[in-house]
This record gives sequence, C-alpha cells and structure tokens, in this order.
Amino acid sequence: MVHVRFNGRSTEMDERQLKLTVGMNDADIKARIARHLEIDVRRLDGYVVDRTPTGNIVLRPEAVYG
Repeated sequence: MVHVRFNGRSTEMDERQLKLTVGMNDADIKARIARHLEIDVRRLDGYVVDRTPTGNIVLRPEAVYG
C-alpha cells in the first residue's frame, strides 16, 4: 500500500497501480506518484518517502521542527 499526503489530502494507492517494484529509489517512486497525480514531479521536491516495517510506503511533506 502507498499512502500519499499531498496538498492537504490523504490518498491511498496500490503499489501495483503505480507499477512500483522492489528496490526502487525515492526519485523513481516520486516520479510514479507524480505521474499518477498528474502533477510535475518537482512539486514533490519537499517530500519524503518513508518505508514502513510492514512494507508500505508513505509519501509525506518533510517535517520541520523548531
């Protein structure tokens, strides 16, 4: 499962829907998600790809503390 937090909304997608494969790097994952959302991949520059212990992927804005 891929959980995307973008533009104030949360969306869940199946990794098969995005055609993600094991070992893809963050840039490739962002490119696939951007294509699916029909946005320019540069809009995801401030976003982080997290991989959970369960195998899910979370794309979220980079957290800034302090």
